Amino acid sequence: MTSDDLIGSLEEAVAASPDDVALRAHLAELLLLAGRRSDVVPHAAHLLHLDPRSAAGRALMLQALDETESASTPPAPAMPSDQPGSGFDWRAAEDELGGLLPPMFAGSSPERSEVGAHDVESAGITLADVGGMEGVKKRLNAAFLAPMRNERLRTMYRKSLRGGLLLYGPPGCGKTYIARALAGELQARFMAVSLADILDMWVGNSERNVHELFETARANAPSVLFLDEVDAIGHKRSRMSSDVMRNTVNQLLLELDSVSDSNDGVFVLAATNHPWDVDAALRRPGRFDRTILVLPPDLEARATIWQMCLRDRPVSGIDVRRLAKLTDGFTGADIAHLCDSAAELALMDAVETGVPRMIGQADVEAALKEVRPSVGPWFETARNVAMFANEDGTYDDLLRYLRKHRRL
Repeated sequence: MTSDDLIGSLEEAVAASPDDVALRAHLAELLLLAGRRSDVVPHAAHLLHLDPRSAAGRALMLQALDETESASTPPAPAMPSDQPGSGFDWRAAEDELGGLLPPMFAGSSPERSEVGAHDVESAGITLADVGGMEGVKKRLNAAFLAPMRNERLRTMYRKSLRGGLLLYGPPGCGKTYIARALAGELQARFMAVSLADILDMWVGNSERNVHELFETARANAPSVLFLDEVDAIGHKRSRMSSDVMRNTVNQLLLELDSVSDSNDGVFVLAATNHPWDVDAALRRPGRFDRTILVLPPDLEARATIWQMCLRDRPVSGIDVRRLAKLTDGFTGADIAHLCDSAAELALMDAVETGVPRMIGQADVEAALKEVRPSVGPWFETARNVAMFANEDGTYDDLLRYLRKHRRL
């Protein structure tokens, strides 16, 4: 068995038993011997995550960061040549196959793929992977999970699975992640759709694209069709000057009615930062008639996000609980930005001193002095809407949050 084969086998074994310390350390040592230093860092970081005092993890990390030793990677094989004597006439082969295969390299201009071939993927996560956010999970359970899993009770209480679910809240709070986790919980296929997947310059194509997206979702049922930034796709028609966009919204309404009336196994979710800009017809019963507010992560969720963002980085002495407390009001995207900023500080220090080092608590807290929560402007707008445009009670959850956090 070659070294690459052994490494491949060990990688499969580590994937099956991620917390096997001896197995992961052995794999990291082989990667070092193969000169693959950058691949060692995530394994050493995981060892230090399991045991911050791990001597093996620290030694492996230091060796991976030590750039003074020359890497032992073999030279890359020479690219095939079309010159005489190379053994193969590449240009002749290209001419022979030119009419059969599309161009594959720089300079080609492939046609826009049809929406009917939109990516349909496995979610890969469940709600158990979402830290905190118990209120959101409870609402999702009542709206989708409990009725779907208990057919007898659903029939008894005449609970319908019709309609869609609208997730709204500040940007960067994990609405897409929650939608993907719900698809995993339902064991359904996941389709994420944005305005770019729908809008087309030719008249009639945008409506056709909407129809084909829903047809793809139905063909792959059970599926979760997730409309990201639905305010852009389904903006208020009264504010539109374009007949094309009005017709696109009309087509979306028709498809939603079709899903609610005659199609099983297609769960339609949407997310927006501006629910007040969504056309009122989309909010009627049978369409997006249920709304869930997704707020900045709570303490437990922030701790989970910190752990995920730091997991594959060379860190030492990080107090995740303290960081979770210091970042009240920060979104998941804000925390990811803090991790990047802390990594930049450590990287620049390594550049200046010539000695790579770990990312420490001091780096993260220094980044905290420079980075502020990004949700302020959103709450300024949302506060006015919740106070003066909440006749139907849609934003009662938002009002309670604003009062609790003294944002009114």
